[in-house]
Amino acid sequence: MGNHTTVRTFLLWGFSSFPDLQVLLFVLVFFSHVTILTANASIMAAIKLSHNLHTPMYFFLCGLSFSETCTTMVVIPRMLVDLLSHSKTIPLPECATQMFFFFGLGGNNCFTMAAMSYDRYTAIHNPLHYALRMTPKVCFLLMLASWIVGFLVSLCVVITIFSLSFCASNTIQHFFCDFAPIVSLACDYTSYHEMIIFLLSAFVLVGSFILIMVSYVFIGFTVMKMPSAKGRYKAFSTCSSHLTVVCIHYGFAGFVYLRPKDSDSFGEDMLLAVSYTVLTPLLNPIVYSLRNKEMQIALRKILGNASRFLTQRINKRIENF
Repeated sequence: MGNHTTVRTFLLWGFSSFPDLQVLLFVLVFFSHVTILTANASIMAAIKLSHNLHTPMYFFLCGLSFSETCTTMVVIPRMLVDLLSHSKTIPLPECATQMFFFFGLGGNNCFTMAAMSYDRYTAIHNPLHYALRMTPKVCFLLMLASWIVGFLVSLCVVITIFSLSFCASNTIQHFFCDFAPIVSLACDYTSYHEMIIFLLSAFVLVGSFILIMVSYVFIGFTVMKMPSAKGRYKAFSTCSSHLTVVCIHYGFAGFVYLRPKDSDSFGEDMLLAVSYTVLTPLLNPIVYSLRNKEMQIALRKILGNASRFLTQRINKRIENF
């Protein structure tokens, strides 16, 4: 250990292996990022401005949209800069900060989706007492707990990883500070550290997924007891958007973070991470808007008001000239 130089700066190798594609990747990721921000901002604005959407389900959806917007802001702007930059270095403290917010927000997304599944169970299982159980205070506490647990677990992961000594190569085979490529650079990474990180990751992903599945098992039992086919269809339709988003989110995240790691899988993980950090936040607003009539109506109103506002501003400017 005494002959090693401690690493203080990392190099985000990212897509440097494909120099001819970096401009194309920049354009694709940039427009995807703008679309993500616009779509999630539209959903949050629609929920805020439409009184009929001031319900627990849309409160959690607004929180999820905000959290996913923050998640993309943690990763994508830096990724865009690196795609056009020759210097792709990132100081160790900045790398640790990026990891902390990425995993904290990711954990928050998981537990927010668990809270959403509990909300759907409460609405279907006991609709008469739904308003009494899912009060604004309860919704706020569930959302707060999601944020606290997510960032506490993230803090434990970051402390575990950045307490290691980095004395090998400083090149991270990724476009952001993900844990697997970073721990591969550590000199003193052991099975003990690997077990801690795996258990923390499993607590977030598997723990929240179990909560979601338990809620949907009870939802299934409740729906099957309903006498009319129309009632069963209506009950399932209120869950379809959430269930679709859960499958997308946990499908990518589980495959990336819960399977065994080796140095040969970093390239594959990086491609999957593009899906996880770009495609998933892009698909979620589309799923909720396409499969939800209330959201469609609210979004049309928002877009109509925005269009009228812009038209009025343009007309005033023309009149002033």
